[in-house]
Amino acid sequence: MPIVNIDLWAGRDSKIKETLIKNITKTVCDTINCPPEAIIVVIRDIPKENWGQAGKQGL
Repeated sequence: MPIVNIDLWAGRDSKIKETLIKNITKTVCDTINCPPEAIIVVIRDIPKENWGQAGKQGL
């Protein structure tokens, strides 16, 4: 059972997440030839202040 973890900056609405889950599920199923019921997608919303890149906080 594939589990796909996605970390995103917080703030995206439910519809965007629904579309992302649908598209990720389809891509994984098409790629590894498994049923959609086998795929788990986990989205973690992380506040921008909890990210850092190139030594800078992602505000």
